[in-house]
Amino acid sequence: MRYWLMKSEPADVSIDDLASFPNQTVDWYGVRNYQARNFMRDQMQVGDGVLFYHSNCAEPGIAGIAEVSKQAYPDRTQFDPKHKYFDEKATAEKPRWFNVDVKLVRKTRLLSLKELRETPELANLRILQRGNRLSITPVDPRDWEIILDKLK
Repeated sequence: MRYWLMKSEPADVSIDDLASFPNQTVDWYGVRNYQARNFMRDQMQVGDGVLFYHSNCAEPGIAGIAEVSKQAYPDRTQFDPKHKYFDEKATAEKPRWFNVDVKLVRKTRLLSLKELRETPELANLRILQRGNRLSITPVDPRDWEIILDKLK
């Protein structure tokens, strides 16, 4: 089992949106970074833990716990010319972009970016590293446990 931090802008999909979706599940569409895509396509497995992170908002932070509920498959938005994530180079035979499905485990209190930064044991957490802008990052099992303890 692996652990991941996955960023979502609450204006697009928030933890409350996820809670209201059918089966409390969302396809993690729109990732257009090759490294983040590769994490989903090549490494994520059903049952992997997910820290659902609100980004690009007034108070960024971890807003819930989720899990990968479906392995990677082609992102439907790459084929839709009307969608902002359309990719004219992608074809059904050779898709370029993939997503996984993510299912809510539980909404939590907001564990803010500020609080994460103030926790010395989390100093190696990728989201806290200078210059890291990836929307999906692996989380060390030790960091996962520290974060879960903070969310109790």
